Amino acid sequence: MPRLEFHCHTRFSRDSLTEIGPLLAACRKKGIDRLAVTDHNTFAGALVAKRLDPERVLVGEEILTTEGELLAVYLKEEVPPGLTPEETIALLRAQGAFISVSHPFDWSRRGSWRPESLARIAPLVDAIEVFNSRCLSPFANQKAQAFAEIHGLPGTVGSDAHTLFEVGRAVIDLPEFHDAGSLKESLARARFVTRKSSLLVHFSSRYAAWVKRVGEGRG
Repeated sequence: MPRLEFHCHTRFSRDSLTEIGPLLAACRKKGIDRLAVTDHNTFAGALVAKRLDPERVLVGEEILTTEGELLAVYLKEEVPPGLTPEETIALLRAQGAFISVSHPFDWSRRGSWRPESLARIAPLVDAIEVFNSRCLSPFANQKAQAFAEIHGLPGTVGSDAHTLFEVGRAVIDLPEFHDAGSLKESLARARFVTRKSSLLVHFSSRYAAWVKRVGEGRG
């Protein structure tokens, strides 16, 4: 079965310095057969990666709505941030995307969800990210798992990698898939392989964001 890394960032995210070429090389080395490139509020990096390795890469985006973040793959058009969840989901559905909700209960992050807001959109999404390697508290992942079970939604897991050494820390082994529908079906027979990341990875993201702010200031 192919191994999928479902949540990964590149230098096209504001808080990552990861270059596309080394990222793809790391995936080959670590036995990752499918890679969802899900940069913050852009799919520019995913398009670059797709051109370089079309069989491996899924074009995705992590989108900040007015109430929390959504994680989508199989995008044909970029979706802007700042829309309501329902508006964002409608744009994603129109292009046949697969929609998950990233780290919904990690309240240390900007993209977390209020339980009532997440319950409102639960019928509109395909999955919930039930394990994120970067969640600081184990309760965040436990609450996501419980929410998915209560609402009858499949789970996804992801490394949320912003650096190369994080790639592959949370992956999904699942049957072959080729679009949003077959991906959702495959998740019913998925096996998750997960490991927590060190607290230090958050400092790498802050450093990346600082480097970019300094660069913009000098420009």
